[in-house]
Formats: sequence, structure tokens, C-alpha cells
Amino acid sequence: MPLVSAREIYQHAIENDYILGAFNVFNLDTLLSVLDAAHKEASPVIVQVSIGGRRYFDNLKKFVKLIKEYAKDCDADVMINHDHCTTFEQCKSAIDTGVHSVMIDGSHKAYKENISITKKVAEYAHEKGVWVEAELGCLPGLEDDIFAETAVFTDPSLVAEFISMSHCDSLAVAVGTSHGGVKADDYLKIDFDRLKKINEAVPGYPLVLHGAASLPPHLIDEINSYGGEVEYYRNASEADIAKSHEFGVRKANMDVDNFLVYTTQVRRYLLENPSQYNPRNYLKPAREVFCEEVRHKMRNVLKSSNRCGG
Repeated sequence: MPLVSAREIYQHAIENDYILGAFNVFNLDTLLSVLDAAHKEASPVIVQVSIGGRRYFDNLKKFVKLIKEYAKDCDADVMINHDHCTTFEQCKSAIDTGVHSVMIDGSHKAYKENISITKKVAEYAHEKGVWVEAELGCLPGLEDDIFAETAVFTDPSLVAEFISMSHCDSLAVAVGTSHGGVKADDYLKIDFDRLKKINEAVPGYPLVLHGAASLPPHLIDEINSYGGEVEYYRNASEADIAKSHEFGVRKANMDVDNFLVYTTQVRRYLLENPSQYNPRNYLKPAREVFCEEVRHKMRNVLKSSNRCGG
């Protein structure tokens, strides 16, 4: 199935009332995991690259070309997004590689500066037919080079003005999720009253949740049972992420849970098979559990399964 534009894939999610999963990929294994999940679930999907991933695979243009080549064989709608660019230059270089969407993160800037850089990116991107995602508010936690100790929740009264002045096509909002989780006794609560007000301010406009992996404790239990020392950070629950579709959320970035199960499988295999050293023997099952975690999100959280072709 051919790749689709951001406008097409978002419009389909809006019309059919579900959330698009955006899954970070950084090598062939993670890419195949996401595409295989989309194929098996008949789910539209956003294949996402990040600044951190860019540093890992080193050549963005070639990696985007690789994504497009493999996506041709996926029997599902696929769109490519570059997440969390912090400068115009990063956005421009991503757009020039042929991604369908780019996210400019001006959340660490003052309000007017955020509008200014988002508008500059939008002017360049729209000339190329590329969608622009922006962010208003600030999530706690670490995302690539940006660390925020505390959350700055999105002000509903500013949303319509921000969108109108910046010309962004979708907006990431801060309503209770976090990047990579934070220390807490229980799942973080999404502020649905705030999300409802944001949605009412811009009805029908696609909202985005960053930090939408839930870090369920059983995943951390499992990785630690095989020698890991992962801290018990918390994030919003899968139930809250699923509910957010009622209030205009059309994209959710999901990353950490996939990495947890992937690394757990590698640890398990090496612990149970200490004489083995062939990477194919432990990377293939790791790829398979990554795929299964993505399928779980599509089916049970995003409600995007069986949406292709209709």
C-alpha cells in the first residue's frame, strides 16, 4: 500500500474517531516491528524518527528512504513523522528528506517565540506539502536534549490563538503525561477537564499526546527479573490514554514500553543461553515482542485496529 499524506491519515482518524499511534524507530529491526504490527492489525500507523534516532543511524535521508522502501510492502496506511525538532534548521533538513510531517518543539521557549518559530517552520513546510505539529505547554521528563523538571499545563484560553497565529496543523498538549515517566506512587492522571476545554476551543482540530507510553509496573518487574535495574517511574494509564480520543486526541507518541519489552527479551535470551553469541538469535525474538507490544497498543489503547480500507 502506498504511503499516505499526514492530512489523509489524520482526517481518517478524525472521521472514524480513533487515535493514531506514533512509534519511534531507529534501525531495521524496530522499523520491521512497527510495520508488521500495522499489517497484522490492519491499522494506520505513524512511523516516527527522533533527534536521538538520527544520531544513532547517522544519515536521515537514507533512513527515510529505507522506511519508504519497506512501507511499500505494508498492507496498511503509513505516514512518516520527524519528532521533536528544536530548531528551524533541524525541521528544514527533515522536510528536505521527504518526511510527511515534522514536529517543531518550541515548548521550552516563551509563548511569542514559540509562535514565531512554529510559523517559520510552517511557512517552509507548507510550501513542500508537509504537515506541522507544534507543542503548547511543557511535559516533565527528558526528551532528547530537552529536560523539564515540572509540567507547564496547556492553557486552553491560548490554544485557538496559538494555532491561528502559528499555522500549525496539529498540536501537542500538556495535560498530565510525561516524557519517559516520573517518580510517583501511581499512574499520572490526565486532566480531562483541561483537555475537554482545549477540545471545545478548537473542535475537530487534531490534538496530540506526547509521552503516551504507560510504563506499567509489570513490564519493569519483568526486565528487572532478568538483571535490569530500571526505576519504577510512572506515567498515564492505558485506560486514560484510550479515553483521550473522546476529547480530540488523534495522535499518541508511544515509545518506552516498546523499548522495555525489547530489552527484556534480549536480557532473557542471553541469561538463559549464556553460550550463544549470534545477534540474530536474540534480536529476532526481541523484534517479535516489540511488534506484539505495538499490536497491543493499536488494538486495546488506540482502537486503530481494522481501520484500514474503511
